[in-house]
Amino acid sequence: MKTTVVRYRTLPEHAEENAELIGAVFAALQRAAPVGLRYQALRGSDGVTFTHVASVDEQLASHPLTSLPEFQAFAAGIGARCERPPEALASTLLGRYPR
Repeated sequence: MKTTVVRYRTLPEHAEENAELIGAVFAALQRAAPVGLRYQALRGSDGVTFTHVASVDEQLASHPLTSLPEFQAFAAGIGARCERPPEALASTLLGRYPR
């Protein structure tokens, strides 16, 4: 699996909108139930810092997260909601609990 971690700070006036858009992505994931994806999104205690962790099976023909219309809507306006563009870091999973 390929794991990517994305972290960013929204402008305070866009933090709730950002959280709502993330909620729509998770609702879509619940409906679609894609295989080969592990995804979580976290909101920092400051209310404006968000971290997303996605692990995707590299054998899949299409990315089950980024192909969702709800994720595309979330990503389309991310630049306007943030202090600066999100930073993505390709990562290697060292362990997970529970498995």
